Amino acid sequence: MNQLAQEQFTPFPGISAQVYSRADFEAVRDIVYDIAGIVLPPGKATLVYSRLAPLVRDSGQQTFSRYIEHIRKDSNERRKTINALTTNHTFFYRESHHFEHLASEVRPMLLDKIRSRQPVRIWSSACSTGEELYSLAMTLMGPNKAEARPFLEGDLAILATDLADHAVAGAKAATYPFDALKDVPTELTNTWVRREGDQAIIAPELCRKVHVKRLNLLGEWPLNKQFDVIFCRNVMIYFDQPTKDRLVARLADQLLPGGHLYIGHSERVAGPAQTVLTLVGSTIYRKGRM
Repeated sequence: MNQLAQEQFTPFPGISAQVYSRADFEAVRDIVYDIAGIVLPPGKATLVYSRLAPLVRDSGQQTFSRYIEHIRKDSNERRKTINALTTNHTFFYRESHHFEHLASEVRPMLLDKIRSRQPVRIWSSACSTGEELYSLAMTLMGPNKAEARPFLEGDLAILATDLADHAVAGAKAATYPFDALKDVPTELTNTWVRREGDQAIIAPELCRKVHVKRLNLLGEWPLNKQFDVIFCRNVMIYFDQPTKDRLVARLADQLLPGGHLYIGHSERVAGPAQTVLTLVGSTIYRKGRM
């Protein structure tokens, strides 16, 4: 390792290699990759230090190397580490064309389906703190509660999952700063959001159709039914290509024939899933050939 590489690695002035070394970063990198599939390139060394340093202090381990040995043995501390290194940047109505497509192309089909007493299943598979989840739930319901009654009274279930505990807690709370919903169509917020001061509270009848769970997309999926719609957006950007290909193939398997998969703006379907998913819009795929 040359001197320049050593200097580039140093996370902060005054932090010695005895506290946090390249070997420590690489050990954390390997643990996070093995558990969550997240790729941490060398440029993330500073981020790893800043996010884990409070956990190192709280654990009383004093150095990263001792903390790493601690998390290898302690599953709860390992979970805290993954939580700390998970990015949960999100906002309401992100990539609005997805919700416009859901409203205009998919919602009518799902409305017909549930009116004929068939189940409708939707999965927000990397829901973060719930902004995507409630954007799609409000879009599905539409601006008129009377027209939404088949969904409210029928066999509709919206599953929302995330790896990070704090994200799951945020999605379950279903309460946000009111200004956070500024991009959601007003007719939807007027129907499905109650304002209390500066807070926006998602309508309880909508929340009753939502089930928020912790799930590792790289682990086992305890799912017993396929889905009409799956959102998996802006999570694959943290994975390497083989992990992306495996994940998309699993998501395709989890879709009903004719079901739709929505992915992030910088993501693409590749690998085996290309044989079963057809591009029908910008980062929108349908299972089956047209």
